[in-house]
Amino acid sequence: MNRKKIKVGFVSLGCSKNLMDTEVMLHKLMTAGYQIIPNDEDNNIDSDIVIVNTCAFIESAKQEAIDNILDVAWLKENRNLKGIVVTGCLAERYQKQIFDEIPEVDAVLGVGSIDRIVEAVDAVASGEKFSAFDDKNTSALGGERLVTTPDYTAYIKIAEGCNNCCTYCAIPSIRGKFRSRPIEDIVAEAKDLEALGVKELNIVAQDTTRYGQDLYGEYKLVELIRAICAATSIPWIRLLYCYPDKITDELVAEIRDNDRVVKYIDLPIQHISDKILRKMNRHGDAALVKSVIKKFKDEIPGVCIRTTVIVGFPGETDEDFEELCEYVKETEFDRLGAFTYSREEDTPAYDFDDQIDEETKQKRHEIIMQLQSHIMQAKNEKLIGKRIRVLCEAFDPVAELYFGRSESDAPDIDTKIYFKNAIGKKRIAPGSFVDVKVNECLDGYDLIGKTVTV
Repeated sequence: MNRKKIKVGFVSLGCSKNLMDTEVMLHKLMTAGYQIIPNDEDNNIDSDIVIVNTCAFIESAKQEAIDNILDVAWLKENRNLKGIVVTGCLAERYQKQIFDEIPEVDAVLGVGSIDRIVEAVDAVASGEKFSAFDDKNTSALGGERLVTTPDYTAYIKIAEGCNNCCTYCAIPSIRGKFRSRPIEDIVAEAKDLEALGVKELNIVAQDTTRYGQDLYGEYKLVELIRAICAATSIPWIRLLYCYPDKITDELVAEIRDNDRVVKYIDLPIQHISDKILRKMNRHGDAALVKSVIKKFKDEIPGVCIRTTVIVGFPGETDEDFEELCEYVKETEFDRLGAFTYSREEDTPAYDFDDQIDEETKQKRHEIIMQLQSHIMQAKNEKLIGKRIRVLCEAFDPVAELYFGRSESDAPDIDTKIYFKNAIGKKRIAPGSFVDVKVNECLDGYDLIGKTVTV
């Protein structure tokens, strides 16, 4: 078998943490001599083997994963594709069913077995079936990556697994116990990313704020941030997936006082009704959530707070939902995403009484997102005439505008700022920082402006 002649395509689904697992696997395959095909649906037609790294967090994610596997399976039936490798959360969660229900799949790797991707692809290339489900609680953390995000931005995963055990969530059973990576390993990776041109480093884990507790006996996120700042000059460092009950005064102060930590916090609250929070097994009641958000607003002028909420959780009454809506109105979150509760097998909430019907869930979702749309519109209107520092991402030839993000906008999930370049100014390269004066709002979320000199 000549690995150099075998083209490997990939589809990476789900969260940024999953994407980094994909990148680790791609690096291992490239190092082993395989050709890596860029992630594009059309390019996969030319692949010999395709890896589908899946998500299985909620029902919609599972369906997306299955649909993508079936799309790739069509290539196997109708084109020259020789093999399909399924990895990630769906593979881990449904180990036995995938081969049985999708016979076109040739290899299945659990989340603890991504280091065996070369072994799996070798087997598939030789016409053999392969599966591996090593212990997810002892598998290696991190590893060299073939970074697939644009040169100027990257994610860095500081831990794996989760110990929170929210009653609606299957992640602890899929990903295992919370395990932190050593500070020195993360810092070394941050330095490598800076050498690639990264200007925005997005720090992620299932629970970023828990970082270090298992390894060092105490929270070490602040120490980690300082170590990254000391070892690199990356200008934007962003914290994602933080939990309200683990926010410390020291962390708030670090975000406030460190010029390289963007004034942005991703803080999923999920609900504000004490009854629902208890049923969800969230750590911290409504009073704690409110006090943490107040602290951020009081101590960090202009801080951008992103949150997520779940509507339609079992037992959520009209009064509980109204309490959530009133809190969203009162707080005026800068960014908010909402999910309808997904009933997941092997989670405690699956067996709860008072399950909410889908029609009610969808109606509540529409109400809260419409509410947030009005909040965003009002906030964006206040930005008209203001200057905003923007990280340029690309030029849109159809709109004839550049676009990018402010420090208040995380990659992939938040809003965009579209802008024209000042007349006579040279082309703006992706990854450049520019100052943009906002002229108008677009559809209540995105902004339009023009570059200005400082």
